[in-house]
Amino acid sequence: MSRMEGSDAAIVAQAVAGDREAFRSLVERHSHSVFRLAFRMTGNEHDAEEVVQEAFLRAYRRLAGFEARANFGTWLYRITVNCALDFRRSRQRHTENRQQQDPEQPELMDSMPSTDPQPDRLAESEEMRRRVAAAMLELSPVERTAFTLRHFEGRSIEEIGRTLGLRTSATKNSIFRAVQKLRKALEPLAAPRGSFRAAGAGDL
Repeated sequence: MSRMEGSDAAIVAQAVAGDREAFRSLVERHSHSVFRLAFRMTGNEHDAEEVVQEAFLRAYRRLAGFEARANFGTWLYRITVNCALDFRRSRQRHTENRQQQDPEQPELMDSMPSTDPQPDRLAESEEMRRRVAAAMLELSPVERTAFTLRHFEGRSIEEIGRTLGLRTSATKNSIFRAVQKLRKALEPLAAPRGSFRAAGAGDL
């Protein structure tokens, strides 16, 4: 499709003019990265798919307000982040209501899906997965989003700040707090130094 070779801004202009195929091109171009972000923030495929659908729906409705000089990818990421945060808040309220109605409900970690029994050599990786998942849930929405964008998506500090509406210093602090919390959660496993190393603000 020829329009797939154009810039995002040019395709957005076509979509705003009423070309539905143009918006379809935007979806095809960005769906993978949007799903990846949604999956990191929600923790499972089904929830991520719901977030992606809502994100593209909101983007379509707001296309007329997109400024051509802006970066469409960053704009779409901001919408996706907001959709994921709204989804998590809604899910949390639902969970709290269920717990109030049923105090015997299993704890969150007990209800998390686990893999089929594997050889002992996979025990550590399974425990690592569980601890990372649990630790990510303990992060504040801003910390989790900032950490996800930085360490999973490779976004710059400036781009993360624009996405979250934060100053550079606040963005770095959010990432730093997330890194420290995750390191603390993983310390019992004595994991080798890796991406969750103790980094200074300028090393984030």
